Amino acid sequence: MGDYFERKLDDKRRLSIPAELRDEFASGVVITRGFKNYLHVYPKSVWDDLVEPALQGNILDEPTADKNVRFRMGKVESEIDAKQGRITLDQHLLDHAGINRDVVAIRAGKYWRLMAKPS
Repeated sequence: MGDYFERKLDDKRRLSIPAELRDEFASGVVITRGFKNYLHVYPKSVWDDLVEPALQGNILDEPTADKNVRFRMGKVESEIDAKQGRITLDQHLLDHAGINRDVVAIRAGKYWRLMAKPS
């Protein structure tokens, strides 16, 4: 279960993180649009240590600028709910990923990819 889980969002757009994965997000959570119709969920420490430096680069480099736009547009930072282990997903991010209620989460190295559960 460490690399994949499925959940249903509750009525307030909250996603429950499995108990054994919650320590991974102790530093906080950063949620962004993915490269396609899915979301990226990063532990804040991974965002700060790996993603943020990768987005730096030449100010006039178009691919770098495009990545900054993709990952910063609609970017949300939050904390994991300590009591229930939940994160809230903003509606605009759910719309981008086509997620209604059923979510599939797959580990992609040091971050998670969230997408709508295929029907």
